[in-house]
Amino acid sequence: MPEPLTLKKAELIELKADFSGEQDGGKRVTVQFNPDSLKLSFSNQLVTPEGAGSQQGTPGRLQVGAGTTKLALQLWFDAARVIEGEMPVTDVRDLTKQVSFFITPKQEAGSQPKYIPPAVRFLWGTFHFDGIMDSMEETLDYWSHDGKPLRANISLSLSQQKIEAFELAARSKGKEQQIARLVGESAGGAAGRPAGTTPMTQAPTGVSLQGLADAAGQSDWQSIAAANGIENPRLLQPGQLVNLNPVR
Repeated sequence: MPEPLTLKKAELIELKADFSGEQDGGKRVTVQFNPDSLKLSFSNQLVTPEGAGSQQGTPGRLQVGAGTTKLALQLWFDAARVIEGEMPVTDVRDLTKQVSFFITPKQEAGSQPKYIPPAVRFLWGTFHFDGIMDSMEETLDYWSHDGKPLRANISLSLSQQKIEAFELAARSKGKEQQIARLVGESAGGAAGRPAGTTPMTQAPTGVSLQGLADAAGQSDWQSIAAANGIENPRLLQPGQLVNLNPVR
């Protein structure tokens, strides 16, 4: 008899100020309801070199300064749906204040006091993002007869001052075998078929297009992304169908 599926909940975890690991005895919050989606944004700071270019000649080539990656998501809370074993609440803000901890500035030790929010990790299964919470918007949308908010949704934005290729957290050997099997089935079915009739490969949970392409021995994942209309190759939707052998 197969084991029952367990739902992996997303977490917010307090990190050390230098992002070297989890803060000893730090805050750890498990969300009530997983977000519907995650939105990643990448931006570069463009810098014009001093003395480069002129009005008469060719403009100077722009250089790239510090890059930034942002993660945006929404969380929902319901005072009537407290996790089993925890104390019931009558005001949903007793739940949302656990999240607002991560945007509340803390004083750093030093000769000149500085106030910055704690470093935080958003962890959901194989996806993780380390950064600083730079914005939080809370909406209270259902009230009791005595004026207490019972439901809320929170929009969060986290930032990190770099752009990097995201790496998934460690996957089990079974997950790696699942990816290889799915890719192998697609490649095997492609032999001898006319162009454009290749079977699609179904993306497992938590895999990037680069990882899917690598497993199929394909190095040109950019062409695969363009052919499939994939805007964010770092975050495929579970079950998304991908043609790993597009017509060139």
